[in-house]
Amino acid sequence: MIDTTNLPKLTNEEIARYSRHLILPEVGMEGQQKLKAAKVLCVGTGGLGAPLALYLTAAGVGTIGLVDFDTVDESNLQRQIIHSQSTVGKLKVDSAEIMLKGLNKNVNVVKHNTMLTSANALEIFKDYDVIADGTDNFQTRYLVNDACVLTGKPNAYGSIFRFEGQASVFATEEGPCYRCLYPEPPPPGLVPSCAEGGVLGILPGLVGVIQATEVIKLILGIGEPLIGRLLLVDALGMSFRTLKLRKNPECPACGTHEIKQLIDYDQFCGIEKPAAVGPLEVSSHGKVDASAAIVEGIPQMSVEQLKARMDAGTAPFILDVREPHEYAIVNLGVPQIPVGSLPDRIAEIPVAKDAEIVVHCKSGARSQKASLALKQAGFTNVSNLAGGILAWADRIDPSLPKY
Repeated sequence: MIDTTNLPKLTNEEIARYSRHLILPEVGMEGQQKLKAAKVLCVGTGGLGAPLALYLTAAGVGTIGLVDFDTVDESNLQRQIIHSQSTVGKLKVDSAEIMLKGLNKNVNVVKHNTMLTSANALEIFKDYDVIADGTDNFQTRYLVNDACVLTGKPNAYGSIFRFEGQASVFATEEGPCYRCLYPEPPPPGLVPSCAEGGVLGILPGLVGVIQATEVIKLILGIGEPLIGRLLLVDALGMSFRTLKLRKNPECPACGTHEIKQLIDYDQFCGIEKPAAVGPLEVSSHGKVDASAAIVEGIPQMSVEQLKARMDAGTAPFILDVREPHEYAIVNLGVPQIPVGSLPDRIAEIPVAKDAEIVVHCKSGARSQKASLALKQAGFTNVSNLAGGILAWADRIDPSLPKY
């Protein structure tokens, strides 16, 4: 993987810094020189990307690429330890660079302040030796996988949700790729994001460090990387299980190689692109926070429109479909039925089926799903509150807490 014919020399300062590595026979001088020569791309500087980039930098990986287009938010700091209170509001790639340079002045940080897309992935990936996938949505995971297969780059994969995580190494010549494990994405909305379902803050630290370990093993060519194995992490039980994975000869990416170019991954994952009407749209993360007039047959109401109706005394019936523990954090004082219980509790909705109903959740994804369920149950005048209670706190009542 690393060209050993012209490895960079270590300075006396670096020899002192990496002395604990150098006295390991499995690493030694040549191994540390390989790390210095290596280029690793971290896709995402969030929960997984934070410990991943930090430990790779500490270990002496010479070039760390960072792909992220987001800015640091207060809610990130519960788990994204590469950012800090002082960098809230900064671009994540800039914030991460500050921390990485503070940890190791010799690291070369390459910032890609952009969303990874089918249009730019191959161009970005070509300059790196290993790709580390720290993304949080299925569209980007399939994109990373296919780009890794097409460019011949190993994919150090990790994912997290609530108290559980997964890690593996995909897209090597001898092992399976992500599509071998998951040939088809789950239906949209079936698996909530961490923003919707939550995550124990320490969990990405566990999984991200595992990813960093796999990256270093790949660079050094030591040990047994998680090729052909899926590591399952249960933080509550503190248990680790390993499942064997096989390369699928019929896999369109790494088997038959029928995938010869990157595709529209939103379409592949069933993420509808809304009609270009008005300022609202569905984001790639499933939020309905700035929108089309209608998404999947459900009208989208803005928080400003709802507030105007409330002020005018013509407010519709409002239903909160979040979980009770979320309602306890912040609420609008309206009735609450969790989206998962809604089909069994339709009779509790105290209005006629032709009455106007507006459904809200945290950010608009679950309420969209609930709106569809109500429509299927015979309610004829249902709208989704685009952006949910977060949009309400942002644009109507900033005194409300955001979570």
